[in-house]
Amino acid sequence: MQTDPRGPRFSSALTAAVLVAVLVSGNGLLLATQALVFALSAFGGLRLSPYGLLFRALVLPRLAPPTETEDERPLRFAQGVGLVFTSVGALGYFTGVIWLALLATAFALTAAFLNAAFGYCVGCEMYPIVRRAQGRLGAGA
Repeated sequence: MQTDPRGPRFSSALTAAVLVAVLVSGNGLLLATQALVFALSAFGGLRLSPYGLLFRALVLPRLAPPTETEDERPLRFAQGVGLVFTSVGALGYFTGVIWLALLATAFALTAAFLNAAFGYCVGCEMYPIVRRAQGRLGAGA
C-alpha cells in the first residue's frame, strides 16, 4: 500500500510534541498513550493511526495532491520501533527506573524530530537492513 509522505511527517511532528511533553512532565501515562498510538499504526496500518486520521481530516483537504507516494511497510516498521522505545520508556516510568524512561523517550524523540524536521525516517532506513538480515537468516535455516 502506498501513502502520502506528508502524513507521516505530520504524525512525527505531533509525536515529537507529545514526547517533549513527556520529558518535561515525567508523565508515564502520556508515554504509554503514545505507545498505543504507535501500536495502532504498526499493527493496524497507517489508516488506523490516530495522527493519520487527524492528517486526513484536517490537513490533507487543504493540500494539493501528493507528487509522490511511498511504501507503507517501512513506515509501519518505524512505528513498531517507536512502539518498542516508548514501551520501554513507559516501563521505566512505571517502575521508577527514571534513567531508562528518559533515555528511551529521548531516543524516540530524536527519531520523531528527524522525520518531522528533515524527512529522515530512522526506522524506514532500518527496514531494508532488517529485511536483508531476515532473508539471510531464513536461507540458512
